[in-house]
Amino acid sequence: QVQLVESGGGLVQAGGSLRLSCAASGSIFRLNAMGWYRQAPGKQRELVAVIIYGGSTKYADSAKGRFTISRDNAKNTVYLQMNSLKPEDTAVYYCNVVQLGLGDVWGQGTQVTVSS
Repeated sequence: QVQLVESGGGLVQAGGSLRLSCAASGSIFRLNAMGWYRQAPGKQRELVAVIIYGGSTKYADSAKGRFTISRDNAKNTVYLQMNSLKPEDTAVYYCNVVQLGLGDVWGQGTQVTVSS
């Protein structure tokens, strides 16, 4: 099994920055996709950004130009650098990793709160 440990959430003022980290451990062959999702109160969980093993990335429109996803394959870790944060970015952010043929795993979530 794969375990995920997220860190880096917190409280920040609008316009500020945060960097989320998600470290995977356990039975890892190759993490094909690593991504970040978020869920705000009363809303469905949504994709923020995802990065494929070779480095290709995809961002939600709301994240483009402000957030950057990256990964360190040697450390099985994915990062989300979030700049120019807005109050509407307030949510619980979840890490998700996918191994082909083995399904996906979710992290426990980390709270990000952006004050106006």
